[in-house]
Parts: sequence; structure tokens; C-alpha cells
Amino acid sequence: MPTTTWTHLPPDRRERILVAAMDEFGTHGYSTGSLNVIARQAGVAKGSLFQYFAGKLDLFTYVAEQTSLRIFEAMSPWLDGYPGGGPRPDAATAARDFPAYLVDAMDAWVSYFETHPLERGVTAATNMEIDPVVRQAVLEPVLHLYLAGLRPLVEKALAAGELRADADVDALLSLLLLLLPHTALAPFFPALAGPVALPRGDRAARLEAIGRLVHPVLAGFRPTSAPG
Repeated sequence: MPTTTWTHLPPDRRERILVAAMDEFGTHGYSTGSLNVIARQAGVAKGSLFQYFAGKLDLFTYVAEQTSLRIFEAMSPWLDGYPGGGPRPDAATAARDFPAYLVDAMDAWVSYFETHPLERGVTAATNMEIDPVVRQAVLEPVLHLYLAGLRPLVEKALAAGELRADADVDALLSLLLLLLPHTALAPFFPALAGPVALPRGDRAARLEAIGRLVHPVLAGFRPTSAPG
């Protein structure tokens, strides 16, 4: 957790430091990123960083968590908007079942990362960190936040009959936690995509690719009478 010195800083100064850290860690990783570069870009003394955080691991965790909070806020309309078969949050047209809604939501997720390179870089750094201690530290708050958003969405689908009554919700959530960073990063790291490419700039092709990933994941959790 940040120190009280950090909380007493003016918001614009905190933002400069956070953005500098997001840029550095998103480009070079947490354990190999440079605190000197962060301090220089933020216009603060390197020693000040250790007045704001108890150590590097605290700084790493804070950056990962704050980045995820930004992403969470952007995705909140989708996390909160599933009406159990009602209209999508971006259209008052035909209703969508849960698989179709999830495909659209994940397309919005990928679109977000297309236009937010800082958040994309930190997401890559968080999931690809080479130091196991650091990786565990930065992943814990991120996964906690993802679960806080995804669990109510999945439980709403369960209540709407879009998932089997005996569906293993925890297993589905675990699979979605694997799929989310994959879809976020695969358009920018093609080697991650494997045979199912997630193209940039072609939304129709991307929706098709996301559907090819989402539908098999959901298949084992859907009622036997569900369409598709």
C-alpha cells in the first residue's frame, strides 16, 4: 500500500508518477524497469519514490492495481449491463443471449486496448513478468478485481437460465480469467494468438475469432436445450 506521504501529494503529481510507471513497466516489465527513468519522467527525485512506497514490490502492486481499476471502470457498462437476454448496452435492438453478449463484451474489451497503449503495456507486463515473486504480487490484485466484475455477470446468466443450473461457476470464471488477457494481447502479439488470429481493424473478422474462442469455453456450461 502507498504511504501517507503519497496520499498527501497533489493529484496531478500522483498521476504523473503513475503514468510514468505505467509507461516504464509496460515497456520493460516490472522487475527490469528503471526507477530512475520513472523519477525523471515524473519530475521527482528517485529517493522520493521510497517515501511514497515501502519498496519496489509495493510500487509494482500499486501500478498493476490502479491500471486494472482504469480498465474496470471502462468495462463497467458491459459488466453491469447484461439484462439476462435483454438488449445490449450499446443498442436498443435485438436481444442477445449470454454467449452473444459475452462475445460483444470481449470485442469492446479488445477495442479498449487498441486505444489505450499504456494499459495494454501494463497488462502484458503483469501477465508476462519473469520474476515469479513479482508476478504473484501484481497478479493477485488484478485477478481479485476481475473476479469482482465477472462473478456477478456469470451469476446473472445462471439466474437467467443461460447456464446449466448445476454449472460450475468457479470453473467458468477460471477459464474466463485465462481468456481475457489472451484476447486483450493477441492482436498486438500475434504469436500469442496461435491458429485463431484476432485481427486489428477488421471488426467482423475479430468478432468471428472471439466467437470461436468463447463458444467452446461456454459449451460445457450451457443448458442442453440452448441454441448454438
